[in-house]
Amino acid sequence: MGAGHLHTHLDHSAAAPSGSAAAPASARPAPASLRTRVVLAVALLPALLATVWGAFALWPAADEVPAREPVVAQGSSLVDVTVTGPWDAETGTFPVELPDGGTSRMQWSSGTLEPQPGDTVVALHITQIGDLPAPYAFIDFQREAPLGLLAVAFVLVVLLVARWRGLAALAGLGFAFAVFLLFTVPALLAGHSALPVALVTSSAVMFVVLYLAHGFTTRTTTALLGTLVGLALTAGIGTWAIGAARVTGAADERAAWLPQMVPGLSLQQIALCGLVLAGMGVLNDVTITQASAVWELRELAPHAPRRVLFARAMRIGRDHIASTVYTMAFAYVGAALAVLMNLWLMEQPVADALSSNEIAEEIVRTLVGSIGLVLAIPATTGIAALAVPGPTAEPVPVGEVSVPAGPTAPEPAAAS
Repeated sequence: MGAGHLHTHLDHSAAAPSGSAAAPASARPAPASLRTRVVLAVALLPALLATVWGAFALWPAADEVPAREPVVAQGSSLVDVTVTGPWDAETGTFPVELPDGGTSRMQWSSGTLEPQPGDTVVALHITQIGDLPAPYAFIDFQREAPLGLLAVAFVLVVLLVARWRGLAALAGLGFAFAVFLLFTVPALLAGHSALPVALVTSSAVMFVVLYLAHGFTTRTTTALLGTLVGLALTAGIGTWAIGAARVTGAADERAAWLPQMVPGLSLQQIALCGLVLAGMGVLNDVTITQASAVWELRELAPHAPRRVLFARAMRIGRDHIASTVYTMAFAYVGAALAVLMNLWLMEQPVADALSSNEIAEEIVRTLVGSIGLVLAIPATTGIAALAVPGPTAEPVPVGEVSVPAGPTAPEPAAAS
């Protein structure tokens, strides 16, 4: 299949009189056939049944989930206080105003961002201070207001730009977080195997999110099949990589405390679950784009063979691969910049720094996710090229012949 053949089909079939946007309506492809829709539904049915069965089988009972621990020790409490003056270096405290209007002082240790007068912060109220200089100790900044404003701005921007499609996407996002909080986290804490939990979670989320945001169409089903293929590949490769690289899952300080709070919990399995879930969103992005690309190409070139659509859509896919791989790598660099700076200050070979636990875990996550993403693109494109309506009969004017490039013998032109 040469480039001349590709352009002969696409350019000729897409040609239209000046001012027209696409091929004539009579030449546009028909909707996907009933047979195609049935085949796609049958292909999805095992995944849907496995997801539903897995959710029922892995759903944790209330007595399986460990009890939640109090945030502070008995006799202490967290309160919001307002800083009213500068730090006193002699006592190491700030003057603060309490919720009831009273005043007191709050301990603060240098090394973190210094509170400023007017800041609302979260402080630990210690009832029995002993030799402590103040009954309140700085814990963190109160961020509810700015985070709330950002959330409102995000929702408004999505709704203004994407409108009803954006509203559907936001509803899907809400469903996804509900699954994470009500199923994924409790199931992991209950001791269920991380890989089945990750696959059930990602499959359930994709079934709902894709159809909710993009509608019950053949192209959405095609994208969903490609996404499930990518998730399966990511899970398989990730299982091997996590074990081979001896990823501990304890790179984060909070994660390192989990086995003490939940005896028997495997941080390595948690890392595997996180790897699969991290790849889910990127896979969704590329698969829906590839499926849409094939359908749009068919709209513009109703006479093009399926292999031509696949080849042209893969050109788009290769561009998407390049940009998405950059995105994943840069996202990690931005999130782990402090860790990278810390390793840079240590005098050690680059190979040793890259193989340290903190960096190795992120490298494995990034590379495995990228491999799954790259392989999902040709898989989705191939499924879409088979599912898209077939080529229509190509009318060729008298005297014009469509000659494919390459060693293949030219096909005789049909008179119009």
